Amino acid sequence: MAGLVPRITTPRRVKLRVEDYLALDAAGAFDAYGKTELLDGEIVHVNAQHRPHARIKSRLFRLLADALDRIDSGLEALVEGSIAMPPHNVPEPDIALTTEPEGDGLIPLASLALVIEVADTSLRNDLGRKRKVYAQEGVPEYWVIDVRGRVIHQMADPKGTGFATQRRVPLGEVITALTIPELTISTIDI
Repeated sequence: MAGLVPRITTPRRVKLRVEDYLALDAAGAFDAYGKTELLDGEIVHVNAQHRPHARIKSRLFRLLADALDRIDSGLEALVEGSIAMPPHNVPEPDIALTTEPEGDGLIPLASLALVIEVADTSLRNDLGRKRKVYAQEGVPEYWVIDVRGRVIHQMADPKGTGFATQRRVPLGEVITALTIPELTISTIDI
C-alpha cells in the first residue's frame, strides 16, 4: 500500500532536515543548550567561547572588514551567522564572507566566498567533521585558526570530502585568500 513506512529490521538514525532544525529552534527546544548547529542532520551543542577564541575572532573580523572595504569586493564579513546548507546542515561559523549580508533568514550557501572557524577546543572537529561538510557543500575557501598552534589552516578547491589546495600560514604572517587574491591581511596583531 502506498504511504506505508517500510518495516526496518535494525534501528537507524534519522537525520534532521534544515526545516526541522529551524522549527525546533523557533519552538525553544535548544534554549537550555545555548549555541547549537546542525551538522549532517545531527544537533551539535557548541562550547562557550573563552577569551583567546573571542579575542582572535574579534581581531580577525576587524582586519577582514577593513580589507574588504579597501578592495571594494562586494563581500561583507558576518560574525556567527548561520548558513543554510540543505538538506541536513546549518553550521554557524565564526566568520563568513558573503555577497548577501542583507535579508531575512539564514545566509545562503551560494553567497559564500570564505568561511572561517576559530579553534581553541574544537580543532579536531573543525579540521574533521566541519571540513568535510564545507567541502561537500562546495564552500570555495575555508580557514581554521588554530589558537593553540598559532597557525591558520587555509583550504580551497573543494573536492568530495576535502579540499585540493591546503596551506598552513603561521599567525604573525601575511595571508592572502586563495579564491579572492586581492584580499590580503597581516596577522601580526592576532
